Amino acid sequence: MQRLYDAWYRWGTPPWVGGPRPELVDLVNAGTLKPCRAVDLGCGVGDNAVFLAEHGFTVTGVDFSPSAIARACAKATAAAVKVDFFVDDLTRLRRLQGPYDLLVDYGTLDDLDAAGRDAYVRAVIPLAAPGARFLIWCFEWDLRRWERLVTRILPTGGLAMAPGEVSHRFGSTFEIERVAGQDGLSGWPRGWAAYLMTRRA
Repeated sequence: MQRLYDAWYRWGTPPWVGGPRPELVDLVNAGTLKPCRAVDLGCGVGDNAVFLAEHGFTVTGVDFSPSAIARACAKATAAAVKVDFFVDDLTRLRRLQGPYDLLVDYGTLDDLDAAGRDAYVRAVIPLAAPGARFLIWCFEWDLRRWERLVTRILPTGGLAMAPGEVSHRFGSTFEIERVAGQDGLSGWPRGWAAYLMTRRA
């Protein structure tokens, strides 16, 4: 999976590249998320990380694609902001160390298979300080039978989180609020959700 994404970032432009995500922008502009120590998990080319740095956050960005990190560093330089970018694997962290007051994940966890999601949760939860906020965006719907079959051959391992899976994985540690989303879309993908979670003290 790492080689696939690294080649995509090196030679192309994945469809999720294109500026900071609107849910994050809205929460920052509304003052719900205030400047603090933040980490962008699976940061890609750094759009969200650069946006946060421009708004006074102390930001770390991590991705397992060296090509993505190289593009993210160039983007931060062009924006004249400081972001600590580096390569690491969110399912078995070697370099990233917390605690952080804000964690952001746009479409990383839902890409993983079940074992990868388990490993991610074990690695990422300790990064969150007491009271930390965690904004997570994911595709979310009940997979049809053919979609479950497809996930067995996908190099990414996952398509979408099941409804209730975020609560199942994080509910014992975080208070969870769904802040945006769409269900039952007629096309494909068939749904998505954004959750703002707060770690219990």
